[in-house]
Amino acid sequence: MTDLSEGSSLTDIIKRACLDAFPVYVPAIPFAIVVGIAINDSAMPRWVGILSTPVIWAGSAQFATISLAGSASWLTLVLTGAIINSRHIMYSAAISPRFADQPRWFRWFGPYLLVDQVFAMIDQAPELSGRVLRRYYLSIGAFFFVAWHLFVAVGLFAGTAVPDSWQLGAAPAIMFAGLAIFGATRKPAVVAVVVAAGVSALTLQLPNRLGLLVGAFAGVAAGWFAEQRYQQKVEPADDTSEPTT
Repeated sequence: MTDLSEGSSLTDIIKRACLDAFPVYVPAIPFAIVVGIAINDSAMPRWVGILSTPVIWAGSAQFATISLAGSASWLTLVLTGAIINSRHIMYSAAISPRFADQPRWFRWFGPYLLVDQVFAMIDQAPELSGRVLRRYYLSIGAFFFVAWHLFVAVGLFAGTAVPDSWQLGAAPAIMFAGLAIFGATRKPAVVAVVVAAGVSALTLQLPNRLGLLVGAFAGVAAGWFAEQRYQQKVEPADDTSEPTT
């Protein structure tokens, strides 16, 4: 995916990261706008909803939290966000070996930027390591962070101009499907996002945005089972036979 090497300059890395990130981010644009609209409609104080964007920094969990505010207890909100974001455990486990030789500050800060799109891009660039990996990761993370906040703001300030007939409630499923098309190349990741998109679309009419929670949980479960099968296939079989001469 990348044409970077240890000799690549910071400018080259940032440019490459932005070019790679743009098509992966496009399916998330309607979702970001929906989150902005939901902040306006939420029972949560508007300033709290706005702060939830950088604090939660996970679209699915943020969307569910602000949608359920006023109709669920704080414990339910926390548990909902935790369940939806549990797929990030799988992401972290998959890329943790590549963080092992990184500076301590990066190992602490890097996970904050680990959203679905960042994982998809890092996972399909296994050739990157060391300084290049770190700069590429931070560059795509910054791209998604800025772009997400920009389009959430669009939803906040221009959401009333969006017709109800556009059915933006389907935006989460669109984003997950877009990840499958543009970003995820590792089979367990593809399984996870496809199942999440399909189940989210099928359960779209459930009350209190429960379809998003059901879709995310189904995606995590499907991704976990796919990961187990994937590991069984890639692990070399034990060869106990004696070499012939």
